[in-house]
Amino acid sequence: MSEKLYGFIGTGNMGGALATAAARAIPGDRILLSNRTPAKAEALAEKLGAQVTDNVGAATRADYLFLGVKPQMMAGMLAGIRDALAAREKPVILVSMAAGLNIAAIRRLAGADYPVIRVMPNTPAAIGQGVVLCCAEGVDDAALSEFTGVMQGAGLLDFVDEHLMDAGSTVAGCGPAFAAMFIEALADGGVACGLPRAKAMTYAAQMLVGTGMLYLQTQNHPGAMKDAVCSPGGSTIQGVRALENGGFRAAAFEAVVAAYEKTVEMGK
Repeated sequence: MSEKLYGFIGTGNMGGALATAAARAIPGDRILLSNRTPAKAEALAEKLGAQVTDNVGAATRADYLFLGVKPQMMAGMLAGIRDALAAREKPVILVSMAAGLNIAAIRRLAGADYPVIRVMPNTPAAIGQGVVLCCAEGVDDAALSEFTGVMQGAGLLDFVDEHLMDAGSTVAGCGPAFAAMFIEALADGGVACGLPRAKAMTYAAQMLVGTGMLYLQTQNHPGAMKDAVCSPGGSTIQGVRALENGGFRAAAFEAVVAAYEKTVEMGK
């Protein structure tokens, strides 16, 4: 069991999801939570059995310090803890969740060449079904092994080259919003056809989960999976025709590209 302290500055959707994942692997009292709105950190701490602190306290004590603030707030937040980081006797590993900010930028804003793990999680990490893209610089193998052992409770951890982080995060990180819109739209269609709302939502959500799991287990091409459901002259192919007429694939394609371009812009 880990003896390290995991500190989280920012307990919003992403920070909260990773703190929740960490709590599956380590005792809550080894998790330090800080948030601009203390009540939010306190509510999560009560749920996880974690400790509440402030930014300086987290920066002073944590072995792994998760930086869970928005990219535009990162400079100000790091300026506020820079002295605390510099005064530490034991090393700290910074774990950045900020879209668009690369490792070099985090080090520059923090004021030193600290070991950095850059992660891009998505919200399903809170229930252990997420995707967490990772890259690291200056972090030794033992520290990375410790990190992955604790964070595997978030779901799939996949280490990629840093130049792929922005593209990966638009699919895995922004994707839950797109998927949620698809679930809602399918459920709306079901309601229009007479299904009760609760049943329509459950059917749509479970269908999406099941289809994703089927792909992961079989690695069958999505086109082949689609074809397997489309009987000649049947209902499904007519639904596919309606989706094609509505530009479904083009819209999904453009959503990813638009999110990627915005991510790159935020990093400049």
